[in-house]
Amino acid sequence: MNFLDIAKARQSCRAYDQNRAVEKEKLDAVLEAARLAPSACNGQPYQLTVCQGEAAKEVARATMSMGMNKFADKAPVLIVISEMPYVKTAALGAKVKGNDYRSIDIGIAAAYLTAEATAQGFSTCILGWLDDEKICKICGLEYPARLVITLGYAKEGDPLRAKKRKDLDNLVCYK
Repeated sequence: MNFLDIAKARQSCRAYDQNRAVEKEKLDAVLEAARLAPSACNGQPYQLTVCQGEAAKEVARATMSMGMNKFADKAPVLIVISEMPYVKTAALGAKVKGNDYRSIDIGIAAAYLTAEATAQGFSTCILGWLDDEKICKICGLEYPARLVITLGYAKEGDPLRAKKRKDLDNLVCYK
């Protein structure tokens, strides 16, 4: 799969096959892709916490308030991305430029992670609706949870949906 094929195939999954296990070697490849993602000053200001079994169910419940993410407890793996402190050089750059590089870095890591998951045959969904306090307690995290990514195999017959995106003419300008 080339990257454009991955980008076309990746979508937010809301129907997971609960009977199909996630293979450790494939999960390790997904985590390695996130590890290799670029970040400001190579600081990687995040931690990945892989939740399976009961921990995954508990984290899923912490994303399901107000009727949101009703599918999350069906995913066999949930990956919590928590925000860590900056390395000194990135902290200085963030202060001077007034830019939150940690959020950018977390987004890039999530993109690499979900792209590799697609290449490995998994489906994912990036969840931003979450109860940080509950997730930190469940996972024993010292720093805030920023994203949760559900991961597993899609249910048989889960169709690839048409992408609803802006046309390039409305997205790109040349100067």
